[in-house]
Amino acid sequence: PARVRTPLGSRGVAGVPVPRSWVGADAPAIPGSLGAETQTIWLPEESKTQEYVFIRRSDITALFKQKCGFSELYSWQRERKVKTEFCLHDGPPYANGDPHVGHALNKILKDIANRYHMMRGSKIHFVPGWDCHGLPIEVKVLSELGEKAQDLSAMEIREKARSFAKAAIEKQRSAFIRWGIMADWNNCYYTFDGSYEAKQLRIFYQMYDKGLIYRSYKPVFWSPSSRTALAEAELEYNPQHVSRSVYVKFPLSKPAPKLASLIDGSSPVSILVWTTQPWTIPANQAVCYMPDAKYAVVKCSTSGELYILAEDKVTFVASALKTTFEVISTFSGADLENGTCTHPLIPDKVSPLLPANHVTMTKGTGLVHTAPAHGMEDYSVASQHNLSTDCLVDEDGVFTAAAGPELQNKAVLDEGTDVVIKMLQASKNLLLEEKLVHSYPYDWRTKKPVVIRASKQWFINIAELKATAKELLKKVKFIPGSAQNAMADMMDRRPYWCISRQRVWGVPIPVFHHKTKDEVLINSQTIEHIAKLVEQHGSDVWWTLPPEQLLPKEVLSQVGGPDALEYEPGRDILDIWFDSGTSWACVLPGTDQRADLYLEGKDQLGGWFQSSLLTSVAVRKRAPFRTVVVHGFTLGEKGEKMSKSLGNVIDPDVVINGGQEKDQSKEPPYGADVLRWWVAESNVFTEVTLGPSALNAAREDISKLRNTLRFLLGNVAGFNPETDSIPVNKMYVLDQYVLHLLQDLASKITDSYKQYDFGKVIRLLQAFYTRELSNFYFSIIKDRLYCEKASDPKRRSCQTALAEILDVIVRSFAPILPHLAEEVFQHVPYLKEPKSVFRTGWIATSSVWKKPGLEEAMESACAMRDAFLRSIPGKNAAEHQLLKCLALSDKLKIQLVWMLQAEETSSTSQLNELMMASQTTLLPQDPPAMPSDATELRGTFLINLEGGDIREESEYKVIVTPTTKEKCPRCWKYTAESSDTLCPRCADVVGGK
Repeated sequence: PARVRTPLGSRGVAGVPVPRSWVGADAPAIPGSLGAETQTIWLPEESKTQEYVFIRRSDITALFKQKCGFSELYSWQRERKVKTEFCLHDGPPYANGDPHVGHALNKILKDIANRYHMMRGSKIHFVPGWDCHGLPIEVKVLSELGEKAQDLSAMEIREKARSFAKAAIEKQRSAFIRWGIMADWNNCYYTFDGSYEAKQLRIFYQMYDKGLIYRSYKPVFWSPSSRTALAEAELEYNPQHVSRSVYVKFPLSKPAPKLASLIDGSSPVSILVWTTQPWTIPANQAVCYMPDAKYAVVKCSTSGELYILAEDKVTFVASALKTTFEVISTFSGADLENGTCTHPLIPDKVSPLLPANHVTMTKGTGLVHTAPAHGMEDYSVASQHNLSTDCLVDEDGVFTAAAGPELQNKAVLDEGTDVVIKMLQASKNLLLEEKLVHSYPYDWRTKKPVVIRASKQWFINIAELKATAKELLKKVKFIPGSAQNAMADMMDRRPYWCISRQRVWGVPIPVFHHKTKDEVLINSQTIEHIAKLVEQHGSDVWWTLPPEQLLPKEVLSQVGGPDALEYEPGRDILDIWFDSGTSWACVLPGTDQRADLYLEGKDQLGGWFQSSLLTSVAVRKRAPFRTVVVHGFTLGEKGEKMSKSLGNVIDPDVVINGGQEKDQSKEPPYGADVLRWWVAESNVFTEVTLGPSALNAAREDISKLRNTLRFLLGNVAGFNPETDSIPVNKMYVLDQYVLHLLQDLASKITDSYKQYDFGKVIRLLQAFYTRELSNFYFSIIKDRLYCEKASDPKRRSCQTALAEILDVIVRSFAPILPHLAEEVFQHVPYLKEPKSVFRTGWIATSSVWKKPGLEEAMESACAMRDAFLRSIPGKNAAEHQLLKCLALSDKLKIQLVWMLQAEETSSTSQLNELMMASQTTLLPQDPPAMPSDATELRGTFLINLEGGDIREESEYKVIVTPTTKEKCPRCWKYTAESSDTLCPRCADVVGGK
């Protein structure tokens, strides 16, 4: 790692006005006075960017977008004749609201990646898209209509949803363009386009034809508030949900044969269960146990009754019931086989005791109440043992008539739960009811709790795809790497994917239902006919055309089918995750249809990433992506969720343009680049926080960068790289050294972009321009820049380095800060007709810059420099002179000392420049007499020779004394014989002007 430089105390500036553009952290110390000799001082030229000082930053951004052809950049690069193509597939955001900081985080990350790859020479394929269907949009439309929504037909709802989506798309699209996002804005994709929908329907049939899509009666997550089935990805878990948990007795009616000998029959025996969903007890069909676990018969000290529960849960349950249990006997779970118990609410109903793998000992009693219509594992048990799976809950989440008159029409999560608990009390089978705060699934749009209920739905058989999908995932690069296992684990926990929804705003599931029989009609001929209609007219045809046009005779005749009037179109629509999950087939180019990069938030591990993978694997046994980058969510400044009620919602457009109030002090206009810097700087692989402090810090960081850029621009004025550059091997050693560091920086920055670690790019840049440039290199070279002859090779040497530094730095941050990069590029003085920086390629460095041996030598010299500066804290180095006594080998002398200072004493050598002292003297041994006002410093340094084969430790001694020279009125160095005469160097420059 590079050494931390000791910053010099700034020299006072007297008599020379400092241009406004240079006041700041990097303001140069400007020598001279108002005398004639100042005519030969080469002060930094005032940057032309100063003409924008009083213009709003957002207006400057717009100016350079127009001047540098931002809007034409995408089409320009698509027309380039290059071999490599980089495809970033845009995961479609929902067309259901205004643009927010989550959009900004995602789109800006994508834009940085695209701009980097474009500068590296790739042709970028980036087609923005929108997810236009589904519950998020339909719910918003209906909520805005209020009571009027009940009277709308399906087509009226669809028309209003489409209008709503189009308006949201236009708002978002305009914002994304304002943020500087480079994309194919003229050819965006929309999931409500007929051509997109038709391709989606064909993929549906391909999967159906392979047996991967099927219709079945199964328990699914159901939202009573939305009246539709939901997929896992459409759930939000509320950790503060309050349930009414109960301990319930299931009286043992027939003990298992192996258990009979343990029970004397003198006291009633009950199976003890615990559940957080009492409303499911009316649908109970069995009680499950773990065959390998130990169970116990216990006697309750309060009631005298006998209970059966897991041995491991005896103490916990007794404590919960505020009683004590006496263990009568213990036995294996397998001994419960063939036993039965009585339903706690229906005395003449028997519930069998059944073994099951999903029973655990982490909660409850070790015995699980099983309602097949209301649980995935419960349903699996019912399938194995031929139990009833009847559902007693309707689409609105209320009990049906089959639940009995006491429960009919009562909402299961409210009044229905109250009634069930009262019924348990009446039957004397309720032992305890208590409130439990726990995580519970909610509808992601209505923010209301969901239930699990069995219904006929369409499913994708993930179990059939899982093995292949997981194997293909191993060949995909994930950033961060942990995301790969997270996605695989999510698929493991998901046996099937419910893809049907009971709504109207979406793509119809293209099947026809017989009017009197429970059968469906779907085949290749019907699908192709429907797909062509949808391609031409959109999916509205499913609701507007009569059955005989959706199923014409010529189509039915091909399959020998009956009359179309015997069938009616199904009214389920496809899950929007199936909509977006098939985008690879509708958007990606070429026959491969595989993106180089998918980049989305971590919620898409169970959403778009997974649906895209599963549909692609199902159809063509291939992953649709080569690399997946996963970012976190945006949070408030203190790590809290953004919400209007907390007043911490950040509007990206307000960040860029400022608030609406005349006084914008509270909401100042930061400009697009501050927003982009915040995105890049954040550790996006975790949660990302945003607030005024983060924005102000980003603005301050960019201000420091601008100071560095002003210094570079101002000091390459009058320099023409084509005619004035100095060959590397003839440059000053210090200039060669900074090019060596620059080459290393360029390599590390390129590697960071390759890993999509944009935060590291910023950290590398900040360290370089703060530590290596502002605190070190710029401080040292100012005398050469300002006081040597304009065309002196020494001055041209550092200007050569500055020009290279400027070029590398601007290209390094260009993908992150495109507006600033273009602004700088337009003001480079030697670029007569500057092109857009994005049309001129990536960082170009030379292998001759790499000089490891030089780095060792300079680090050793800097060790002595740092020791000298530490010895004079708060004082001007130029007022001191140094005597260096060095115990050096001849080889080291040649390598280090003589290339910095060949003569014994010098005030103009490279070593003297590095030390910034009045003069520097090299002595092979201690001086015969030590001055009384001298300060002696000692130290050692290591240096590698012969490519690291030899490591030699050498000692040094530095003797610091106040200088006997006077300050030169031109350069301010203490090298003059008197205060009213120029030093020899300045006299030569002025005399030769």
